[in-house]
Amino acid sequence: VQLVESGGGSVQSGGSLRLSCAASGSTIRYYSVGWFRQAPGKEREGVAASNSDGSTDYAESVKGRFTISQDNAKNTLFLQMNNLKPEATAIYSCAATPGYRSWWSLLAPNSWNYWGQGTQVPPSP
Repeated sequence: VQLVESGGGSVQSGGSLRLSCAASGSTIRYYSVGWFRQAPGKEREGVAASNSDGSTDYAESVKGRFTISQDNAKNTLFLQMNNLKPEATAIYSCAATPGYRSWWSLLAPNSWNYWGQGTQVPPSP
C-alpha cells in the first residue's frame, strides 16, 4: 500500500485545512487508518485514527476541532482541521494497517504497516 498526503500549506491561526491521503496498491476499506504529526523537536504523536470497524479516536488536544473521514470509493483518507492553533505546526503523516487495532493502540505511532511521506502544516500566527 502506498500512501500520499496532500493539502498542507499556510493557514492563519483559527483557520481550517483539509488534508488528504490517497492510497494505492490495495483498498484501505478494511484497514485501520490514522493521522499523526511530528512537530520540530518533538516525538510523533497520534492525532486521529479510525479503526477497521469504523470507531474513531482523537487526541484530547484536537477533539471537537479535527475530524477523520474516509471515502472508500476514492480510497482516500481525510483529516478536516478547524480552528487551527499555532501549536498545530508539524509534519502530518497518514498511516494504515490491515484489520483491527486494539483500542488502546489506535493513536500509538508504533506498529503501523504503511506510512505516507508527510505534509507540512504551518499555521501562521
